[in-house]
Amino acid sequence: MSERPEIPEPEAAGGFPGEPDGLQRLWTPHRMVYIGGQDKPADGSEQACPFCAAPEKSDADGLVVARGTTVYAVLNLYPYNPGHLLVCPYRHVADYTDLTPEETTELAEFTQRAMRVIRSVSAPAGFNIGMNQGQLAGAGIAAHLHQHLVPRWMGDANFLPIVAHTKALPQVHSQVQELYAEAWNTV
Repeated sequence: MSERPEIPEPEAAGGFPGEPDGLQRLWTPHRMVYIGGQDKPADGSEQACPFCAAPEKSDADGLVVARGTTVYAVLNLYPYNPGHLLVCPYRHVADYTDLTPEETTELAEFTQRAMRVIRSVSAPAGFNIGMNQGQLAGAGIAAHLHQHLVPRWMGDANFLPIVAHTKALPQVHSQVQELYAEAWNTV
């Protein structure tokens, strides 16, 4: 009886060479714009700022959910999770300490309202809320302050973002914008 040949260890990339890895592929070429940085402003000017441009568009085109006196709520174009919302001052200001008292108050009130809206529409188990102050701190667009509200559900962090650098989103932005906008004044 011959000895069984030694079986080599699977390669780190997902199995033996030439063997399918059993994973399905989710094709998301639109994310290359974000990864490549094409939508990031070339400079910190108001003219190049997407957070200054969004409120100039219609709500549907700008993904604006609600408008206040000094701040507005808008969907994140490249969400971490479905329903990822941003609260932004209209004024082109980078630092939280530079907000006026009125902006600070309305930003807090919009954040609370947004949590109620997201809960009523999507029933998340929790939220991540915060802002990255400065490029070094992780702000993709550091020149215009914006607060993130990321709804979270049990099991929402899976292998896709880690292995495939991809996030599965069950609804398109226009559907989420419409649902949130409709719920904004009813919660």
